[in-house]
Amino acid sequence: MALSLYNSLTRRKEEFIPLTPGYVGMYVCGPTVYSHSHLGHAKSYVSFDVVVRYLRYLGYKVLYVQNITDVGHLTDDADEGEDKIARQARLEKVHPMQVAEMITRSYFEDMDALNVIRPDISPRASGHIPEQIELIERLLARGYAYVVNGSVYFDVQKFVDYGKLSGRTLEEAIEGTRVEVRSEKRHPADFALWKRAEKGHIMRWKSPWGEGYPGWHIECSAMSMKYLGESFDIHGGGMDNRFPHHECEIAQSEGATGKPFVKYWMHNNLVTVNGQKMSKSLGNFITLKDIFQKYNPEVVRFLILQSHYRSTLDFSDEGLHAAKAGYEKLLNTVANLQREITKVPDTPEQKELPFDIQMYERRFHEAMDDDFNTPQALAVLFELTKEVNQLLTLDHRLNKQALSRIENIIHNCAGTVLGLLSGKTTITSSNQSSEGALVDLLVYVRSEVRKQKLWGLSDQIRDKLRELGYILEDKRDGTTWRKS
Repeated sequence: MALSLYNSLTRRKEEFIPLTPGYVGMYVCGPTVYSHSHLGHAKSYVSFDVVVRYLRYLGYKVLYVQNITDVGHLTDDADEGEDKIARQARLEKVHPMQVAEMITRSYFEDMDALNVIRPDISPRASGHIPEQIELIERLLARGYAYVVNGSVYFDVQKFVDYGKLSGRTLEEAIEGTRVEVRSEKRHPADFALWKRAEKGHIMRWKSPWGEGYPGWHIECSAMSMKYLGESFDIHGGGMDNRFPHHECEIAQSEGATGKPFVKYWMHNNLVTVNGQKMSKSLGNFITLKDIFQKYNPEVVRFLILQSHYRSTLDFSDEGLHAAKAGYEKLLNTVANLQREITKVPDTPEQKELPFDIQMYERRFHEAMDDDFNTPQALAVLFELTKEVNQLLTLDHRLNKQALSRIENIIHNCAGTVLGLLSGKTTITSSNQSSEGALVDLLVYVRSEVRKQKLWGLSDQIRDKLRELGYILEDKRDGTTWRKS
């Protein structure tokens, strides 16, 4: 089965065939760094992290670019209002770039905690002003843009395909556009490529049209094409960015180059909290730093992967508790498997497993090949862990090679692809190592008690350990234990 993904541009699943065999150029809209990352960021960047991981697992060489927006994103998400970073800086009485630096560091701390692989390139909008000016000049030369009072606007009526991503007609685009009372635009749906900086505006650069700052949309076009070329494979982002941001990216990029901008558009769906849209006004806005105080970041990652990236994800304490139980079940299986591997003999002969391990690996791949279906992939993994736990309760006398084949497949699927076995919370941690040593000690004491035929005391130790969540299994060659 070949990898297929849902292309937001064509509104259907398509087989993934990169522009250059073996190579994937991928761009994902990064954060606007004016406040700490929230659950919506986690949903988006974990989703695209899995896409990158799986493409690399399949053998593709992936160049992953994710920008940092540190200028130009205005408070109404269009061409009006105050720069979000400048506004936050004014509230905190600091320089805007202090806010940008602090929040950028905070963002990467949160993504590291979620075990999100860092992008290959993280370009900043403020560091690519020359590229943006050059792109605007190309649009002016091709007749797609015009200058008014030191600002430059894209003329949407000149680009006949405007609306092909969002499905909106020009009239519908106008309805969703804030119309200025004294607009200097030729058409209400025209969008800013460059804005004149008013007196007192701190974030400003020199340009052929006077001092100003870039529009939000032109930044992503300039940065993506600088590092990935004028046409590349995958562009990702949140569903809320499809219009106007991504629609405008297509118009200005294809208007400047005359070439298709992106082959596959991918959009992750949004987040709700207890069934309601996450919003500061509703009082349910949750930062990742707050949630990490209560839950292991990889439990949050596990919850995200239980939902398809194109589905809405609802965060609740109940959902997180369930995710915690599922995640710990996976970790316990890996821990029990690793413990068994240290105990069984290392014999050269091949031993057959009592189930088809390749079948589980194949089904996992089929789920991921179907538009990165992580909920189905997790379901396959849990079927496999059930088989493994049953195997470990029986005395099959398997050798290291047989058990290591199972461990390798689980680590490839759960770890390499899904990013769930980072090593931060596995049995290698000091707490769990100490815990294992204590249980091993009690198992040893119980074995000595059994040699003295003190069966009542032996049963008491076994029952108490069961109450604490540890199952003892007496076999011909000794007693083993596992977490229930």
